[in-house]
Amino acid sequence: MTKPMIGIIGTGWLGKPLAEALIAEKHRVKGTTTSPERIPLLEDASIIPYVLALTESGPEGAIVDFLQHCTTLIINIPPGLRRNPSSNYVKKITHLIPYIEKSSVKNILYISSTSVFANLEGFPLITASTPPNATSNAGKQLITTEKLLQNTPNCKTTILRFAGLFGKDRHPAYMLSKKSGIKNPDAPVNLIHLEDCIGIILKIIATKSWGHIFNASYPEHPSKKNYYDTICKNLQLPPVDYNITDPSVGKLITSTKITTQLSYSFSYGINYG
Repeated sequence: MTKPMIGIIGTGWLGKPLAEALIAEKHRVKGTTTSPERIPLLEDASIIPYVLALTESGPEGAIVDFLQHCTTLIINIPPGLRRNPSSNYVKKITHLIPYIEKSSVKNILYISSTSVFANLEGFPLITASTPPNATSNAGKQLITTEKLLQNTPNCKTTILRFAGLFGKDRHPAYMLSKKSGIKNPDAPVNLIHLEDCIGIILKIIATKSWGHIFNASYPEHPSKKNYYDTICKNLQLPPVDYNITDPSVGKLITSTKITTQLSYSFSYGINYG
């Protein structure tokens, strides 16, 4: 039996291998890129490619054709506010929603971030029912975007908030080892491997777990200092220089809802190198 079409907005570091995993499970997948030169790469992976950009004035590209026949839409576009702090991410998604409403999409999976939760002293325990409380620009825009998509008519939206992503050839240690005065050395680490990200998404789709909120982080949380001291040593990187003067703030992300409701078992630990 042919499975329903899935659309992925954003086929980069996470989106492309996710699309490949879905195709391996016999799904038909459409994927977007903002770079025309990536079209052959997507075609080689059997992804139906579209050049599409979400802008503050509306989607640029064949958005109607892209959404056509899709019953599930995965939105995998980060705010990108580090590069462009003045960007209005909420407006980009706001302009996308009317196209979704007029399409065949019935289920939305929004890839969000645990940055919707503020870092605080005492490292509060964050569950799937914890109200978001971010004060950063990016965090607040993600919170607003989550609510917009949850209120999209005729669609059931699942919010999936990932902790810090890592995987082959990508680890935060590479960036941290180049900087000085890294804050919050005593805060717990919240990370998740790329392959577990994909596994959780596949599980959500397979179990039709729509209309939920999930936080996703590997269930071990060593302190940032202990963890990155070990990782940098294993990767033969310079040690991280920490700010040990200011009190550490942070949070501890639990994924209990994923392990219980989805019956998902994490496959990749946070050890690396």
